[in-house]
Amino acid sequence: MLKHLFTAATFAATTLTGGAAFAAAHGDPIKIVATANSNEADEDYAGLIVFKDYVEAASNGAIEVEIYMGTQLCSTGAECIEGVAEGSIDVYISTSGGAAGIFPYVQVLDLPYLMANDRIAEKVLTGDFVRTMRNMALEDSDNTVRLMTIGNTGGWRNFANTKRRITSPADMEGLKIRTVVADLPQELVKALGAAPTPIPWPELFTSFQTGVVDGSKNGITDIMGMKFPDAGLQYVTLDGHAYMGALWWMSNEKFMGMDDDMKRVVVDGFYALQQATFAAPKRGAIQAYADFVEGGGDIYVPSPDEKAAFAEAAKPVQDWFRANVDGGDKILDALISAVAQAEAELASDYGADLQ
Repeated sequence: MLKHLFTAATFAATTLTGGAAFAAAHGDPIKIVATANSNEADEDYAGLIVFKDYVEAASNGAIEVEIYMGTQLCSTGAECIEGVAEGSIDVYISTSGGAAGIFPYVQVLDLPYLMANDRIAEKVLTGDFVRTMRNMALEDSDNTVRLMTIGNTGGWRNFANTKRRITSPADMEGLKIRTVVADLPQELVKALGAAPTPIPWPELFTSFQTGVVDGSKNGITDIMGMKFPDAGLQYVTLDGHAYMGALWWMSNEKFMGMDDDMKRVVVDGFYALQQATFAAPKRGAIQAYADFVEGGGDIYVPSPDEKAAFAEAAKPVQDWFRANVDGGDKILDALISAVAQAEAELASDYGADLQ
């Protein structure tokens, strides 16, 4: 019953005209093949289900979405994005690390302490910053790979470790912190005085147990989902140094081959998807934090002055990014400008709402 109500509501709110209506009634539907290298418990799946339900309903059946989770179609970011470029995959979600080998400037999302909270991040990621990144990716992929939206996949990255509570950069000294192979997260860990240690994700649990690494930079849902406290991870500092952005890519040929009515449905579908992925980590984190504390975990929230000390220590990472990443200046300037605009809008909102 609820599904029928939702279908009716979304259809009533969408203008479906001429050729699109005819295609829905008489022609073969447009098929969109979407994949995510995760499982059905992940935010990515929640987003895809919302996307599928929206576009199929709002297009009156002119679009069909097929979802493949895990590694059925491809197994790495580079392989999956290549599939999007070649047209064997229509939609794929990557982390910034997963796409950095092809579009290195997407690592701007990993630069620390630029976005202060969810409200700022969500304003930034629904504005022109994403269009700037989209245009850069289209140019670099010879107009084959289109960035549709940026959502979230896991909340915020925080420092977690097996050794001690971290309240300042000085507490990071000597810790071995797991990173991915990419340069930027390693530069961040070094800037804060710790030792970056690239470890494959499947090996991280054992690496905590054996002391190969002392800590990581993950969201709480990943920490609890992987049962890292059982391997000794007991300290989390909520410094929120990076927003865990989810980049949703689409075959530009598939998108541009649609009429404007169907393009609008797809764009609106990605907006619905984005909103779902903004919400899912917040809800999942409630129980994850409760379970972490119940198991004896220690959670520390830095004061504003303490967080400012982390941000100051990490400033050299921005200089590194500008000097070493193709397109780094352009995309970082776009992000800084977008953050400033979001902060000004939020200040105005507070000014109106607190009276």
